[in-house]
Amino acid sequence: MQPTTQNFELLGKQVIPGETKTIELNIATLHTMTELKVPIIVSRSIYEGPTVLLTAGLHGDELTGIEIVRQIIRRGINYPNCGTIICIPLVNVFGFVNQARDFPDGRDLNRIFPGSANGSLASRFAYRIMQDVVPVVDYVIDFHAGGRGRFNVPQIRIEPNNKVLDVLAQAFATHFILYSNNIDGSFREACDKLGKKYLLFEAGKALDINNEVIEEGIQGTIRFLDKLNMLNSNFTAKQPEKKMVVIEHSTWIRAQYSGMLHNFIHNGAFVKAGTQLGKITDPYGLIEEAIVAPNDGYIICENQAAIVFQGDAVYHISTKLEND
Repeated sequence: MQPTTQNFELLGKQVIPGETKTIELNIATLHTMTELKVPIIVSRSIYEGPTVLLTAGLHGDELTGIEIVRQIIRRGINYPNCGTIICIPLVNVFGFVNQARDFPDGRDLNRIFPGSANGSLASRFAYRIMQDVVPVVDYVIDFHAGGRGRFNVPQIRIEPNNKVLDVLAQAFATHFILYSNNIDGSFREACDKLGKKYLLFEAGKALDINNEVIEEGIQGTIRFLDKLNMLNSNFTAKQPEKKMVVIEHSTWIRAQYSGMLHNFIHNGAFVKAGTQLGKITDPYGLIEEAIVAPNDGYIICENQAAIVFQGDAVYHISTKLEND
């Protein structure tokens, strides 16, 4: 490897080769005149290499992703063999404080990128991320979880027909790859437009810390860094126990009645058409409605709420696998 001779600057701060530095992004002043800052942890190797950005907490109630990046820092995985690793464990500090998904202005930060210098509070923050951080990186792994009550099995979401992302997703090697188009206003779309290679890790559910999911995210990141020759020699990339399943299309099964939800199927399982996945019951013993699989497929998300309403999404099932 070649020693780096490049200067690296973020938010006006220099980070020299071999240094780890915490740089604060000042995003707002509260009505109490308290400044709100987002810590950004930057670690550089003495050798040249790419720059990887690890982000979590874009939605403030998605705790599992925050814990993944926290443990990556705590274990020292963010000290790269070459190149630079930037960690933002908690993007949406507002949401984290309030245990909520959104910014205090009611906006979903992940629907407002690339933001605006003169827009809403969320829009201004998105603009700062896109202007001050994203331009210096080559790769992004963004950690997310399902909504409240909806538990996603570990999955990487990428755009279809992108061979570079296919290779990187295979390197991360979690159980499922789910092809999905970019959503307007999302961080993923904004990064893609700047040519950044972006993986979205989706696993677990909001306001929950799941140790199995956390370790899955950490080990996937280790494999990803190993693919780029960035993995610190103190760590070894372990091959996953399960073969990756590539899902091209999927659909949501929705509750036909309001009531109490009883799950029968293991999340992540492959089921045949007609399999009973669960049932919905009323409190009085009058209704007991079976929920059945409409097709063969993998269950990649289940609603774990005890009570659901008519129309609520209860199971996310694949409808087409690669090479079907």
